[in-house]
Amino acid sequence: QVQLVESGGGLVQAGGSLRLSCAASGSIISINAMGWYRQAPGKQRELVAVITGGGSTNYRDSVKGRFTIARANAKNTVYLQMNSLKPEDTAVYYCNARGVVTTTQVGDYWGQGTQVTVSS
Repeated sequence: QVQLVESGGGLVQAGGSLRLSCAASGSIISINAMGWYRQAPGKQRELVAVITGGGSTNYRDSVKGRFTIARANAKNTVYLQMNSLKPEDTAVYYCNARGVVTTTQVGDYWGQGTQVTVSS
């Protein structure tokens, strides 16, 4: 069974920073891509940033230059450094692992979500 455990959310003032972490555990052989999504109240879940095993990254336009995604492949862990936070970044942030290969199956997994609140 694969589990994704997130940490690092919280309340911060506009202009501040937070760092999210997500660690995948289980009988994992490899993970194709890991990323972060977010969902604000009344809105659809949206991609924030994604990183492949080879280090290629992709960001949504509104966070480019402010957020940085990084990955520690040996630890099956992904990080999201969020700087210059804005109130519109307020959402529940979800970790995603895509193409997770274990000893028994291949699949995609989600974390439980962590709340990020940015006050103005």
